[in-house]
Amino acid sequence: MNPTLLLDLGNTRLKWALLEGEHWRESGACRHVDIPQWIEAMRARLPASTRRFGVNVAHDRLALELERQLGSIHWLVAQAQSCGVTNGYDEPERLGADRWAALIAAHHLHRGAALVVCCGTATTVDWLDADGFFRGGLILPGLTTMRASLAHATARLPFATGDVRLPPTNTQDAIASGCLLAQVGAIEHYYRVMEGPACGAMALLSGGDADIIAGHLAIPARTVDNLVLRGLAVVAAASARPNPSHDAREHTP
Repeated sequence: MNPTLLLDLGNTRLKWALLEGEHWRESGACRHVDIPQWIEAMRARLPASTRRFGVNVAHDRLALELERQLGSIHWLVAQAQSCGVTNGYDEPERLGADRWAALIAAHHLHRGAALVVCCGTATTVDWLDADGFFRGGLILPGLTTMRASLAHATARLPFATGDVRLPPTNTQDAIASGCLLAQVGAIEHYYRVMEGPACGAMALLSGGDADIIAGHLAIPARTVDNLVLRGLAVVAAASARPNPSHDAREHTP
C-alpha cells in the first residue's frame, strides 16, 4: 500500500506524520526555519507513489516550496460538508483548514457533542454537535501570544515566565496567571453558552499548550495529540475509497 504523508503547516511549526495504510509509522515537528533540512531528509525516503495531504495556515511561499520539493500536495480546504461533518460557517470555504481538519478528527474520535480546542499560536474554540454539525467558534490569541503581546506593547512588563498562582503576588505570576485564566475563562464560558453541561459535551484539546490549559479546566476535557493531522488522516482514508465524495480538494495556495 502506498504511504501517506500528512502535513500541518502552522504559524510557527510544521507538524507531520507518515502513514502506512492507517498505521502511523512516525510523526514529528520542526520550526519553519528548519523546513529545508527536513525536506532534504524526507525527500530521500519517500517513494514516488507517496500520497500527500496538507493543511496550510502559514505563508503560501512555504507551501509552494513543499510542493516544489516533495511533489503535488492535496491541500485541504473547508467545504460545506465532508467526512460526516457539516460546516455551519456563513461562508464555509472561509473556515480555516486547520479548524476544519480538527473538527473532522473530533467527529471520528468522539461520540457526542464536543468543544474542539486547538492551543497554538492562536487558540480556537469550536462547537461540534453530536451529529457532526459545526455551529461556530472562537479565535483568540494563544497562551504564548498573549504573554508576548504584553511584553511588546508595554514599557515595563516582561515576557513572563512565572507560575499560575491565585492570588498572584508578583508581576511574573500575575501575567502567567492572567493569560492562562483568559484562555480557561473563554473556553468554559463558551461551553456554558453552548449548553455543554446539558448535552454532556466533552472538550477535546490539542496543540502545544493543550496540557497546560486542560489541567485548569472545570469542564469534562481530555487532550488529543495531533488533532489536525488526525483529521487529515480521515480525509486521506476517505479519498482512497472507491468513488470518494470529494472529501479532499486539491488546492494551490
